[in-house]
Amino acid sequence: MRNQKALVFWGVAFALTILLIYYLSAILLPFVAGMAIAYFLDPFCDRLEERGVSRTLATWIVSLCFTLVLLLLLGLIIPAAVIQASDFVARVPEYLSSLQETVKTLSQRVDSSFWDDILQRARQATSESAGKLTGLLWTALGGLWSGGMALINLLSLLFLTPVVSFFLLRDWDKLVQRIDGWLPRAQAPTIRQLARETDEILAAYVRGVLTVCVILASFYSISLTLVGLQSGLVIGLISGFLSFIPFIGALTGFVLSVGLALLQFDSLLPVFLVAGIYGIGQVAEGNFLTPMLVGDRVGLHPVLAIFAFLAGGVLFGFTGVMLALPAAAVLGVLGRYGLKRYLSSSLYRQEPEERLEPPAEGPVS
Repeated sequence: MRNQKALVFWGVAFALTILLIYYLSAILLPFVAGMAIAYFLDPFCDRLEERGVSRTLATWIVSLCFTLVLLLLLGLIIPAAVIQASDFVARVPEYLSSLQETVKTLSQRVDSSFWDDILQRARQATSESAGKLTGLLWTALGGLWSGGMALINLLSLLFLTPVVSFFLLRDWDKLVQRIDGWLPRAQAPTIRQLARETDEILAAYVRGVLTVCVILASFYSISLTLVGLQSGLVIGLISGFLSFIPFIGALTGFVLSVGLALLQFDSLLPVFLVAGIYGIGQVAEGNFLTPMLVGDRVGLHPVLAIFAFLAGGVLFGFTGVMLALPAAAVLGVLGRYGLKRYLSSSLYRQEPEERLEPPAEGPVS
């Protein structure tokens, strides 16, 4: 009876949590982002506290250092990325002309007037669209302003997230102790053990994957820029930071960079160099970076991670994407705990029933 009540209680709590996330997902983003930042920065505050610094002062120091580093990185990366993106938009007609010439070369024995007409129209439409880019930008901004909710979400993400992260970081240990005090006493040891396992998985995975993403983004950006690929910085950053989703970042960057290299360069050598850069990046990631920085002890299978990100995005939007990793870690820990309990239960260890052999039939008299 007690187990049934516990199952009902946790089932209702889980259902209510899912419903709250579903109906409040439009406003949860700054709170989820603030919680993620506080979780990431909490170990730094703990180290300062061990050196005798008060929690409030440690929170101020860590928050200011994190903000300065973030602003420095954004100040170095965003201007160059904007310049390269604008240059890419301006060169789209040139790329289409190059594609048109390539189609002509490959279709010498085939009537290519159909393809020529399509590419010519595409190049003309792109040229006109590039000239109207500023107007479209102002129109989009006006739509955001008139939409109201989107503007509120953007402003809340920019201004509310730092406030939420600061107060959560300051009171993190107190919140953990308070939640621990709310746990049912009978199940508290088990819940604490599962929470510790989840925390270890999340901490190792977040730190390891973030380090891998930074290394890959730096490698792809520098290498593609040295090869001479236009917009190499932007594509390298996209490839690197999308690597937190297994295989997606490398595949996206490979398609974009190789396609752009085919349009930009006249010879195939730079195209092979660009493809080789992604080959080297994948070999380094699979054989050195991920095993060394993430490791197998994390326990998150790539298929589970991909499914979690896609399911979270479909169900709850960008908030779901941010919640996907913790949810996958929790489900993985609960799944292993349930499997361990099952393997040690009588249901698994029950011996098969002996089959009664039918009596031998004697000779018919």
